[in-house]
Amino acid sequence: MENFVAYNPTKLHFGKEVVKDLGKTSSKLGKSALLVYGKGSVMRNGSYQDTVKQVQKAGLEIIEYSGIKPNPVVEDVDAAALLGREKKADIVIGLGGGSAIDSAKLIAVCIAENCSCWDLQKGLHTVGNALPIISVLTLPATGTEMNPIAVIQNNQAMEKIGFGHSSMFPRHSFLDPGYTTTLPENQTAYGIIDLIAHSLEAYFGAGDASLSDRFVEAIISEAMEFGPQLMKNLDNYDLRARIMWAATAALNGLTSAGRVNGDWTSHALGHQLSLLYDTAHGASLSISFPAWMKHMKPRIGHRIKQLGQRIYGDPSIDSTINRFEDFFSSLGCPVRLHEIGLDESYREEILTLMNKNQCNGKIPENYINDDDRSAIVELMFS
Repeated sequence: MENFVAYNPTKLHFGKEVVKDLGKTSSKLGKSALLVYGKGSVMRNGSYQDTVKQVQKAGLEIIEYSGIKPNPVVEDVDAAALLGREKKADIVIGLGGGSAIDSAKLIAVCIAENCSCWDLQKGLHTVGNALPIISVLTLPATGTEMNPIAVIQNNQAMEKIGFGHSSMFPRHSFLDPGYTTTLPENQTAYGIIDLIAHSLEAYFGAGDASLSDRFVEAIISEAMEFGPQLMKNLDNYDLRARIMWAATAALNGLTSAGRVNGDWTSHALGHQLSLLYDTAHGASLSISFPAWMKHMKPRIGHRIKQLGQRIYGDPSIDSTINRFEDFFSSLGCPVRLHEIGLDESYREEILTLMNKNQCNGKIPENYINDDDRSAIVELMFS
């Protein structure tokens, strides 16, 4: 087991109507809040109205920046940071799913540091500070509500990358499963895929950490038990709560303790599909992860075997991969590129970008080269 430091300063408020504490919490951090959100779902589920009401009730000024895209872009971060500096925002509130909250984290740094988002992402600016960040989660998937990481894409550079810093932990995160009961089937399913993918990325990381293994196995089992039930009962609060907490636990540090790091190759591969075709993040993972596992069997087969034994009671490597793939399909998620409208004519375009960006993970023994990426893309088609 590797040495590790466990640190998570985010205070999580979970349950019905927890947003009623948002105003009191915000008032302790500043007098004006930059509210960052997407394109409309927060209006439909009531989270926008509740958030504004509570913040205004506490006497804070609200500055709004809306229109964050599902695959968030650097231009919005820079524009919102400029607005926040001009209006002298004290706090940044991210309202919505991972896209809005990731953007809010980067905006909080860019305001405090007076830097550009892409300089931050590319390591050209050393982070020293960030405005306090609060998140109000309405789409459980990315785990961003309880970690210091943000992913953004640059469509001009054709790169989608992540960045993390301890100043980017949300001070407070408010999770009311009731806000998620209006999510449609596809977004619900993609969230389940994402939380499983985060768990798997940790599982295939470096180091021997048996308790972390069992945390991963438990989170995946939770998603596989209650995910299908939720897909048939989208307005069920209890099922929504179970999936919401599972998504948070999948990427709040719990599953990585005792490891050097997670793998993250499948995320890197999937990001290229989002860059090229604006593919939903969850869909990119349901396609890329099984293909990656199939190709990586010679290197990670022993881990797949343990995973299959503990989750399915089936130590067969191929059967375990097929079971994951079948589960993804059962949720209505694509597992082949043709299911998102991409035929063989797109192969070269996809592979060229993957190779240009040298898509890889964080585990040297699992690094892949151009030939590996070609084989994985082939598996995404076949």
